[in-house]
Amino acid sequence: MTQANKLQISAKDLVAPFLAGTVASVTGTAASIGIVLAAFLSLGASTEQTASAVFIMLLFYGLLSVLLSWRYKMPISIVWSTPGGALLVASGGLVSQGGLNFNTAVGAFMVSGVLVALTGFWPTLGRLVASIPKPIASAMLAGVIFSFCLAPFQAASNWPLIVFPAILVWFVLFRVAQIWAAPAAMVVVFSLVSIFEGIKLEQNSLVPHLVVVAPEFNLAAIIGISIPLYLVTMASQNVPGIAIMKTFGFDVPFKPVMVTTGLTSVLGSMFGGFNLNLAAITAAINANEQAHPEAGKRWLASVLGGVEYVLLALATPALVAFVHQTPRELILTVAGLALVGTITSALAQATEDPRLRLPAVLTFLVGASSVSFLSIGAAFWALLAGLLMMAWTREKQGKK
Repeated sequence: MTQANKLQISAKDLVAPFLAGTVASVTGTAASIGIVLAAFLSLGASTEQTASAVFIMLLFYGLLSVLLSWRYKMPISIVWSTPGGALLVASGGLVSQGGLNFNTAVGAFMVSGVLVALTGFWPTLGRLVASIPKPIASAMLAGVIFSFCLAPFQAASNWPLIVFPAILVWFVLFRVAQIWAAPAAMVVVFSLVSIFEGIKLEQNSLVPHLVVVAPEFNLAAIIGISIPLYLVTMASQNVPGIAIMKTFGFDVPFKPVMVTTGLTSVLGSMFGGFNLNLAAITAAINANEQAHPEAGKRWLASVLGGVEYVLLALATPALVAFVHQTPRELILTVAGLALVGTITSALAQATEDPRLRLPAVLTFLVGASSVSFLSIGAAFWALLAGLLMMAWTREKQGKK
């Protein structure tokens, strides 16, 4: 197909891409928003800072999805790092126990964005990240989110009339419509909270606005937040995203995408946002034949989905204002239910290679322990422990 034919777009050509883009943007955002909101709550962000961060992230990844897809004529879907958000939920303990604050976390976000941009300029860095065995990276993620996956069941004793209906809805939908299980549970929790708690929204909380957050740089936060966030973003989002696109015949331009998402993440961090990256699951929705029979026109799905992300950004202030009036236990309940799929996948990947099972289990246990040493959180120590155990066991096997 020639470039000219690719650009001949009729109204009929927009129907399938619009449906695919809508499914990808709405379900992707709904399934992950609870994790992202819990992350900012855990890091101590104010209502205004959280609303600003979520707004700028949705706005930026909507615009990047439009611009990159249009520029390269392929369905390049940009989203926030959901595994990164899960990691940040766990990083809240590092911030509070280490005497840090949200400004310090923002400084860590900025460094992580710089690392992603550097990966584009210096592909060796990307290959180094890709060389970390998937079982170790997956075990680290599973470990740090483990305690949050327990949150729904721990909160049930204090909020039975809210949590049990949410778990029931999640349980049923996980069987019949898995992609809607976590969003529906979130709706149930927030609906029941509004009934029992009588939460009200002020008129000025409904208008999007940006709040500048001055970054503060701290070595412990860089080691404990920036590096794990970067590794999780690359290993769980960018690398799989590129692989998924290749299965549909699309060769993602590595350098432009890494540099663009990295630098945009740096800019977004000035308003509280964290890493933007390639989509993985939603990338498949926009790149398969259901998005358009002609591969050369599937980029329209990401463009239209990007426009919908921008529209969704306008609704974030009301959602964030509501969340900040909701008891923290119930926010973690929403996040915990949303993370069940993540921890299931992570644990499966962590134990898939018998040779790495012991290092992966050690990685998981250190991550789940929430240990903090030298003001550096569990994610870093879990990764370090796993890699050291891997090197030790391989050396021992080599001497036999």
